[in-house]
Amino acid sequence: MVGNVPVGGDAPITVQTMTNTPTEDVAATIDQIRRCEDAGADIIRVSCPTAESTENFDKITRASNIPVVADIHFHYKRALEAADKGAACLRINPGNIGSSDRVAEVVRAAKANGCAIRIGVNAGSLEKDLLEKYGEPCPEALVESALDHIKLLQDHDFHEYKVAVKASDVFLAVAAYMELADAVDCPLHLGITEAGGLIGGTVKSSIGLGNLLWAGIGDTIRVSLSAEPEQEVRVGFEMLKALGLRTRGVRVVSCPSCARQGFDVIRTVQVLEDRLQHIKTPISLSVLGCVVNGPGEARETDIGITGGGAGKHMVYLSGVTDHHVQDNDMIEHIVSLVEKKAAEIEDGMSDAGNATEAAE
Repeated sequence: MVGNVPVGGDAPITVQTMTNTPTEDVAATIDQIRRCEDAGADIIRVSCPTAESTENFDKITRASNIPVVADIHFHYKRALEAADKGAACLRINPGNIGSSDRVAEVVRAAKANGCAIRIGVNAGSLEKDLLEKYGEPCPEALVESALDHIKLLQDHDFHEYKVAVKASDVFLAVAAYMELADAVDCPLHLGITEAGGLIGGTVKSSIGLGNLLWAGIGDTIRVSLSAEPEQEVRVGFEMLKALGLRTRGVRVVSCPSCARQGFDVIRTVQVLEDRLQHIKTPISLSVLGCVVNGPGEARETDIGITGGGAGKHMVYLSGVTDHHVQDNDMIEHIVSLVEKKAAEIEDGMSDAGNATEAAE
């Protein structure tokens, strides 16, 4: 458990991100957490590099509606402070925080405060002895580091941990995670670290994490992008939606557009994706520019629109042709249809829940 969020086993794969505001700026950090919550983040990580960063950490953990992970490197006292001030999880490498006595102190603080621990092995910060042994970061080195850190926690009778073996190289990361999955039975935190910008990083992360998730490996993910944390969350959910592992929000099926298009597909999809970010209910929407593939795609989605001639387009509801809409009304009309459908689904789920309670 990370706070009230289960990680591992049969629990849904969770999506995380990390704040990039100075933690000392409590208001800015909380504002950013709010935006990540709105994007759907299940867990948020906050850096705690200094005593000043943990001084008001309790204000952040109390304000957050999702569990907060304290990101700790080297300074074990920051872990103690964060645990005492409401952290749901501590991200540390036990071997990097000093003596066995210090590890024992962190474990005691974690146990006393109900904190989990995330062991975070990274190819960019492997221990010197492992680099000397293997010559360079490799899957074997990453896994050996993870197993060493796991043993440190187990020696102190601590078992509420999850593990990551991240690398910026897709092949290295995937191989390390596959090897680790064979070696341990604990929740795994997936990530392709330092993946790059929004487009390049999304592609690298999708290839790496997609391969692992497809193979049934991984319990929680962070898409590491040089982009705002809300974007990381959205990419993470799109990845899980594409694999059928999570269904939050609107799943858009749209064409790449061509000369046959009856309306500006690219702009329409961009606007709709932005306007529909507030929808959390799983809904499928197809946006196709012409009648070649449009009707077929629309038959498989909750709501669909297919481009027609003279600025008049066909709207499909539950896969059936229903009515036409004009160019100038199209976006507002589709948004209202999606919102109405979401409300109907939510009402149906509420009624079903009430009926179950009454029956019991």
